[in-house]
Amino acid sequence: MTDKASPAYLTAIRTSYDTVAADYVQLVKNPAELDPLSRAMLTAFAESVRAAGPGPVADLGCGPGKVTAHLAALGVPMFGIDLSPRMIELARRAHPDLDFTVGSMTALPIRDNALGGILAHYSTHHTPPDQLPTLYAEFHRTLTPGGLLMLAGHAGVDEPLHLRPTQGYGGHPVSYESHLLPAERIAVLLKRSGFVITARLVQELDEGVDPRRSFATFLARKPELPPPS
Repeated sequence: MTDKASPAYLTAIRTSYDTVAADYVQLVKNPAELDPLSRAMLTAFAESVRAAGPGPVADLGCGPGKVTAHLAALGVPMFGIDLSPRMIELARRAHPDLDFTVGSMTALPIRDNALGGILAHYSTHHTPPDQLPTLYAEFHRTLTPGGLLMLAGHAGVDEPLHLRPTQGYGGHPVSYESHLLPAERIAVLLKRSGFVITARLVQELDEGVDPRRSFATFLARKPELPPPS
């Protein structure tokens, strides 16, 4: 997807993350530094994908590839896609043994039913809510029947939150926006897109942080094809 053809929100995401990429690498935690529940969900996803074994796993919105590499070290056949060319450059430099490609989650350069798994780890909250069905439809299209999805990220509590930050990582000016939906609303959209949710985890933020915000993680799968009659 070219800049000329991209919706404005995708251009804002790409430009903003190109701007903050170097600081993002330094400021964002490595997976081993995450809280125990978040690490456990990543491990559960890795074990489930390995057990199913239906194909490669795409880390969508992979950034500098930290989580991609973490799952690869757990024995998952990983590759990464990100909208930001600068993020992909840093991912390739840090993890030359893995495959990283510039691309958009809204139009994945992947054939139908090709993936054994998809990881979307804190990478979908900049997508406007009315575009999430398009995103989830791409996830569903590219997963093989029986393929697994892990969707984790920021969520809102009680009502959607629309955030317009003026500065990003390292204090750089950014133009992306964040759209935080309640976890239940995300679950409804996943189910409407054809996914079966197998687990969900909602984590409240620490005391003193905006009580309307939370973290939500979903494990889901694309249903198997029915047996031939």
